[in-house]
Amino acid sequence: MSPLGRLVCSAPIPAPLRDRAHATFDCIEPGKPLRTDEVIEIATAQRADAILVSLGMLLRADHIARLPETIRVVATTSVGFDHIDVPAAHARGIVICNTPDVLTDATADTHMLLLLGAARRAKEHVRNMDGGWKIRNGFFEGLGVEVTGKTMGIVGMGRIGRAVADRARGFRMPILYHNRTRLSPDLEGDARYFPTLESMLPYCQVLSLNAPGGQGVLMTRNRFAMLPHGAIFVNSARGSLVDEDALIDALKSGQVASAGLDVFEKEPNFDARLNELANTFLLPHIGSATVETRTAMFGLAIDGIEAVLGGGYPSNAIRP
Repeated sequence: MSPLGRLVCSAPIPAPLRDRAHATFDCIEPGKPLRTDEVIEIATAQRADAILVSLGMLLRADHIARLPETIRVVATTSVGFDHIDVPAAHARGIVICNTPDVLTDATADTHMLLLLGAARRAKEHVRNMDGGWKIRNGFFEGLGVEVTGKTMGIVGMGRIGRAVADRARGFRMPILYHNRTRLSPDLEGDARYFPTLESMLPYCQVLSLNAPGGQGVLMTRNRFAMLPHGAIFVNSARGSLVDEDALIDALKSGQVASAGLDVFEKEPNFDARLNELANTFLLPHIGSATVETRTAMFGLAIDGIEAVLGGGYPSNAIRP
């Protein structure tokens, strides 16, 4: 079978998919991750038909305008696509594909790691062990709080939000949720729906942020103040959803007892004040960072590119 077209990748392809990619496409694969300008330069010089990018690579309107006229599809190895100006791409007739579903479990697992790490003061204890266990906690020192039985409020009850709810039920946590629309009874289960975020916040002993980006700041100073004093805050969705200055003040005052964060407003140059606080547990945006999930994400992205170049319209395309 002859290649469907020329594909430029912004990062190396996982080994299990490399043979497939090179057999299906005239595949240009770098030895290391590339920047946006480098990808555009290669795609232009090679008159590429498709580009495969990752979450860290911005494709703003000015980038889209510089892509060669041969580009028919751009696939991102992420669920989120706020790093791509989708309307600008659609205006040029370029299909944008993302990778829903395949990272749900890995991200939900990470979310629970963040929750437990924040609740049990894991950062302090790990640092103590790294230092040779020089601090000997007394009976009433170094105490965290239990998550079992605490009420969790979930903002964004999509696939990942529901997967978090499933895991939280294993800790006997009552589930509240706010979503743009109420779920069907079979998806909602025993969760309690709140039509507004403000009406839910006062009941959230744990607030779980699982909403997509691109909708502005959800957690403002006023909304943090609506939580019960001493709530735990967990975010594995998007850093852009949070006013980080407000979060830092809430953590300092004790309004928020602790926070588990995998995402930040600026990455990787995040606000170092968050790491200086003892009551945070931070991870470097590793929600989907498992061998199985990253391979599946690349595979789904390749599926989308293959469908478009083969004359079809993929199920993982972002619709106008």
